[in-house]
Amino acid sequence: MIAQVDDSLALAQQWLEQIHHLADRAEEADGSALVAQATVLLGEARAKLQSSTDIIGNGPGNQASVERV
Repeated sequence: MIAQVDDSLALAQQWLEQIHHLADRAEEADGSALVAQATVLLGEARAKLQSSTDIIGNGPGNQASVERV
């Protein structure tokens, strides 16, 4: 399930990068900067999701596991 969320965020990140470049070409500096920041935040969210899959199942209780569908 986490992998599916990551895939969705990756797609949104790609779309935002395209919007960022379009805003740059239109000389919309403020909008372009905000979209770039959103892209960075999505990257950070994806990194946190990856960290969570590394931790789940390896914690103190070892009662959870990650199953990729």
